Amino acid sequence: MRLVTMGSAPIMQQLHLEERLLRRTSDNWCILNEGTAPPTIVMGVSGKVSELVEIQPVLRDGVQPFPRDIMTWTGQLYGKVFRGFGEFQLRENDYAFGHRKFGGNAQSITKDRWVHHTSFLWDYDAKSMNYLKNPQRAPEYRQARNHTDFLCRMNEYMPSRSGFTEGITTALKDHFTVQHTELETALSDDNDFVPSTKMLSPQDLQDIISSKESPTVERVQGWPQS
Repeated sequence: MRLVTMGSAPIMQQLHLEERLLRRTSDNWCILNEGTAPPTIVMGVSGKVSELVEIQPVLRDGVQPFPRDIMTWTGQLYGKVFRGFGEFQLRENDYAFGHRKFGGNAQSITKDRWVHHTSFLWDYDAKSMNYLKNPQRAPEYRQARNHTDFLCRMNEYMPSRSGFTEGITTALKDHFTVQHTELETALSDDNDFVPSTKMLSPQDLQDIISSKESPTVERVQGWPQS
């Protein structure tokens, strides 16, 4: 397992890297990104902007939107990481402390490889949650709760980000030989790769409002929202 750690890398860079490593390498990788900047909305290939995003506030504030077996294994892995830090549970496809979600997940699966992407809520600005609608398809355990009641912050349960990172590394060593790898090394093998993840522009959002139709994020080719 090759481990790459990044600090506050933009989510677009991380998504491009994950896709590149999935499609163009044969090694196993773990990418740890401690925080992302700027704040970004991530959506998936089947998501509809009008069903998931409050478009007018996004345009006003200039926010940039993006677009069972694996879950069982990762749930067991993170169960080791969070042991002693709250009541960790795999709730449907979410990571939760008790009945409150702190980790949203997505996968991309090819013939013989897969990438598992998690957005962990170490902390968040409650105002930013106003950009997101309550999804039409929600996990049963959400019970129609609003974002504030449904989500929790990891820093309410864990003392430090470094402890979280160390916990992941330790848990990975139970399954793999972990090799720390520089980001530049991960990026150096293939300069011709063209990622599919793209940005929606403010004009794209204006067009959605004008047409009252929500194109699927096939135009965006991003990842599911938290």
